Amino acid sequence: MATRLDFCTAGESHGRQLTAILTGLPAGLPVDISRIDGELARRQGGYGRGGRMQIESDRALITSGMRHGRTLGTPLALTIENRDWPNWEQEMSVTPPSQAFVSQRAVSVPRPGHADLAGAAKFGHRDMRNVLERASARKTAASVAVGAICRQLLEQFDIEVVSCVVNIAGIRAEAGSPSDEQFWARVADSDVRCGDQKAAQQMRQAIDEAAQNGDTVGGEFEVCATCVPPGLGSTAMWQERLDSRLAAAVMGIPAIKSVEIGLGRVVADCPGSQVHDPIEVDRSNRRWPFVRPTNNAGGIEGGISNGEPIVVRAAMKPIPTLTQPLPSVELSSLKPQPAHAERSDVCAVPAASVVGEAMVVFVLAQALREKFGGDSLEDMKAAWASYWQRLAKLWQQSGEVKSK
Repeated sequence: MATRLDFCTAGESHGRQLTAILTGLPAGLPVDISRIDGELARRQGGYGRGGRMQIESDRALITSGMRHGRTLGTPLALTIENRDWPNWEQEMSVTPPSQAFVSQRAVSVPRPGHADLAGAAKFGHRDMRNVLERASARKTAASVAVGAICRQLLEQFDIEVVSCVVNIAGIRAEAGSPSDEQFWARVADSDVRCGDQKAAQQMRQAIDEAAQNGDTVGGEFEVCATCVPPGLGSTAMWQERLDSRLAAAVMGIPAIKSVEIGLGRVVADCPGSQVHDPIEVDRSNRRWPFVRPTNNAGGIEGGISNGEPIVVRAAMKPIPTLTQPLPSVELSSLKPQPAHAERSDVCAVPAASVVGEAMVVFVLAQALREKFGGDSLEDMKAAWASYWQRLAKLWQQSGEVKSK
């Protein structure tokens, strides 16, 4: 279906490149490629990143779906080169190697917490490099590139999405208000993407201590989307609910173990009077006169956006690759052996927040396309304007009936 926004990615961590194909973009959307590269650079940053980030300098190359800076309404394809590929050309060759080739990077000892062992069981691989290459978080670079394009679609409708880190290694910081520009400026300047400068310094210290101990740390990030119109998503089917789609998209990021909307798990401990957001009227807003003094629902009720900021929080486990490896087993001999060690990060929570941002952007762009359809950006904007006119007329009529 032409208006169904979707994407898929391909590529291994040490393969030649990552590839993404994005379908369902409206024709006529202006896309600034430099902004894609800017998002990729944000993903590569962050305190606690490993040696791989010193090798890669990600750049996106759009190979189809655009002409003269605007989308064509056809599938858009992009690639991101893996600069480490020359060092892995034989190891990761797509054609059979020579008879003289002997793998120096085969993996036979699984890492606890990684997909190594489960993936070997699923696919029947003896060399678990066949598993870990795709299970690697390296593939999220392609997702971020897709999100960077979808962000430019959301901006055509004044929807903005930001993220920040609220916890690393148990050191907690408060997320800022969506309207607090100084807070978000501090987040942008922070190498742990935290707007609380005192907490940020403690987070860096915790990362340093983990590195010294051969360990890793996880944490939490929060994504906030503002100016999202009411009416995205649906109550009709479970897979159409906006909150379930957001949760699935963010949960699909490697190492994410829980996702919350709004208050999240706190709602289990509170009475309804402290959870649900009262509805008030602001007659100065002719399009959508309803406001909430709180946003415990995180901008979604019944699987549908309600006009308030959408707030998504996710928890990331520590990276499974440790320089002081946990006990494991060598698969051929079934003898105890320390787990395999792959080049990795000490902490990737700041980078994960950028990936989480991209996935929230994609889901919102997808829901926006479903709601407002059209083969071109012009069609979408016409449907958008008509929708707001309908809502304004509905509330005006409601007020007139009530006054009579």
